Amino acid sequence: MILNQEEVSKTRAIEELVELARQARTHAHAPFSHFQVGAVVECSDGRVFTGCNVENSSYGLSLCAERVAIFKAISEGARDFTRIAVIADTHLHGPVRPCGACRQVISDLFGSEAEVIMADLQGQIETQMVKELLPAPFDRSFL
Repeated sequence: MILNQEEVSKTRAIEELVELARQARTHAHAPFSHFQVGAVVECSDGRVFTGCNVENSSYGLSLCAERVAIFKAISEGARDFTRIAVIADTHLHGPVRPCGACRQVISDLFGSEAEVIMADLQGQIETQMVKELLPAPFDRSFL
């Protein structure tokens, strides 16, 4: 398969985002599940924000890597998001997927056309649009 220059650049950018997520994963605080996850959010102005999962002994107070990265970006003034990448060691199950809560947050803040990059430590990478991961979201039209 021959890729044109735009596809090569996009592939390179995806790999760079996955590597940033992989690095963020090393900061995960997962003493209970031992399931370390890293994420990176890309903004339209080129800025990126990383996050890792942070577990708490009261499990409901834990935060996923995706939401940590998104909330960190928002706290720094970012509002126009283009992509998010997430990575974890999922062994033989393929690339990790955002949980339902993260899909809802991503849908609400990124929109249905944003790209979600999912990866694992074995080098598998898959991309999907938000609307594919959450086809019927709860959104502001219900409010």
